[in-house]
Amino acid sequence: MPRKSRIDAPGALHHIIGRGIDHNNIFNDHKDRDNFLERLGIILEETRTECFAWALMPSHFHLLLRTRTTPISTVMRRLLTGYAVYYNKRHHRYGHLFQNRYKSILCQENPYFLELVRYIHLNPLRASLVAGLASLDNYTYSGHAVILGRQNVSWQNTEYVLGMFSKKSLTARRHYREFVQKGIARGKRPELVGGGLLRSTGGWSALKALRKTRAYMKGDERILGDSDFVEDLLGEALEGFERKYRLMAQGYDFSMVADRTADLMGLNRDEALSAGKYKRVVEARSVICYWAVRELGISQAVLAEKFNISQPAVSMAVKRGEDLVRSRNFTLLNRQ
Repeated sequence: MPRKSRIDAPGALHHIIGRGIDHNNIFNDHKDRDNFLERLGIILEETRTECFAWALMPSHFHLLLRTRTTPISTVMRRLLTGYAVYYNKRHHRYGHLFQNRYKSILCQENPYFLELVRYIHLNPLRASLVAGLASLDNYTYSGHAVILGRQNVSWQNTEYVLGMFSKKSLTARRHYREFVQKGIARGKRPELVGGGLLRSTGGWSALKALRKTRAYMKGDERILGDSDFVEDLLGEALEGFERKYRLMAQGYDFSMVADRTADLMGLNRDEALSAGKYKRVVEARSVICYWAVRELGISQAVLAEKFNISQPAVSMAVKRGEDLVRSRNFTLLNRQ
């Protein structure tokens, strides 16, 4: 069966799991881990992607991210490609470092957010990389110590997590740690990373109970959430695909997006596509990037080549374009 495409949208919460090919190590020492984290931080800040939890293991890593205008596929491609080049060069190896397809699970925030933060941060303890919770409290390669204030990582959003426990930071940290401690006895929690229907029901016992009552839920391996959440997301994804192909059927391509944008901005097409730094030209280029990515599904890498700019610059242009389209009520389809 062909693999299902990833589901993503601005503001989506993703649990990312990346593994080494054939379960081989992807981090050999602290230098490798530090390089990975430095790359991750730069990419998250450039794309304005939020990170709430993370953990680095010898052969894999976990991230809990919320996207904005930059698709999760772009964030992960930059991270994995850049790190793989570094790792292969440093360790004198060739070929793929990661499994061909990292796992990306789009998550329903309530009630799974805190469960995922706890699950991800307990990974080093479950794998016996640390001796116990006291050691985990100071472990450098997990976001747990950052939430407790034991280390500083500028790109991790700790305020959002702590705000779920208390408005006072000391009280919030104490309650958070107690919450993590209670999770130790719960083990590996396969319902948080297993098959779609298994996750949607909350584990095997809940799934069996539903089957006894002849109640069935809609599940999808790409989504962690209840049946309604899964169904709504799949409907939105289908609507997005249908819109994309409807536009393509009507002849909309990059050229038509450029023409439409130029018309809205009072420019000619060449001006809208130029490398000029005049405000209207920059705004036009931003709107083109936004519509090309969000409406036509053109990759940011392709746009970077077209405009002869970097992918981070395209990402910033997409964000500016989104703000312009919303504030000025622009529409791609000409209503006249």
